[in-house]
Amino acid sequence: MTDGGEAADGTDKTAGSGANDGADGSEARDAADPEAFLPADPEAVREALVDWYEAGHRDYPWRETTDPYPVLVSEVMSQQTQLDRVIEPWRAFLDRWPTVEALAAADRSAVVGFWTDHSLGYNNRAKYLHEAAGQVLSEHDGEFPRTPEGLQELMGVGPYTANAVASFAFDAGDAVVDTNVKRVLYRAFGVPDEDEAFERVANELMPDGESRTWNNAIMELGGVACGTAPRCDEEPCPWRAWCVAYETGDFTAPDVPTQPEFEGSRRQFRGRIVRALREHEELGPDELGPRIRVDYAPDGDHGREWLGDLLADLADDGLVEVTERDGETVARLRR
Repeated sequence: MTDGGEAADGTDKTAGSGANDGADGSEARDAADPEAFLPADPEAVREALVDWYEAGHRDYPWRETTDPYPVLVSEVMSQQTQLDRVIEPWRAFLDRWPTVEALAAADRSAVVGFWTDHSLGYNNRAKYLHEAAGQVLSEHDGEFPRTPEGLQELMGVGPYTANAVASFAFDAGDAVVDTNVKRVLYRAFGVPDEDEAFERVANELMPDGESRTWNNAIMELGGVACGTAPRCDEEPCPWRAWCVAYETGDFTAPDVPTQPEFEGSRRQFRGRIVRALREHEELGPDELGPRIRVDYAPDGDHGREWLGDLLADLADDGLVEVTERDGETVARLRR
């Protein structure tokens, strides 16, 4: 579940307009070949994201259940709505209609009235949800379909919502691709702004049989660390060592056509350090400093002490190793 994901008519939303090529000039690569956009070690990328997510993530109540009914309610409510605004009405809705049977038996006007009272927008969503509950009982013997294809038979359930419910309730979905996921893939790996390319790369990255954890994790990454204004170091993003945007400083994206403020930030210099160490493998401070800042001076305001602080941050985040070589401090990327 994410902030928005499907339009009110049940069709998938697309990201906003942006460049047709990836953040690193990826237009030269074949968008039909997902492997053209994957990092050299996809397994390390997968492990880093899942570890980051499992170490701590936002606590939304629908993440604590695998019952498809409350999962579906959360997905319908979150269409074009911020997640934090969904918590209270989601709980109130389930208090009033705790099961799919209860919702199917409800008067439709009461369901629509609830939707209006909680400012959830687009009353058709309430009508479709009520209709879908009736379908589960009359057409599926009270059991939700378990596949994206089966779930799309329910009223108002488009491809995005069907895949999300299949993933989060049954761990049986494909990769979920919403605006947040597109932004992450565009920035991190230079995937071009094409729906088919995003879907191919997202599915190639997702570990087999782990759609529940993976889809939650990559959407969390887009919602927390890689939002419109990125928070790469503050969170910290687990993909910084592979990220094209972090390396180049270009954080535009399909839904972020204007570059967020970046020039002169710690994030910019941390990215330069990662890029320099990738190119030169191992550098001492006075070799590294001039490569990341033109006004670097060993004893100046932006000298060894300033650089050492940045390296310490990167070391704490597991990106860089700082060791001694022949009596001198040297830095290298952690392998």
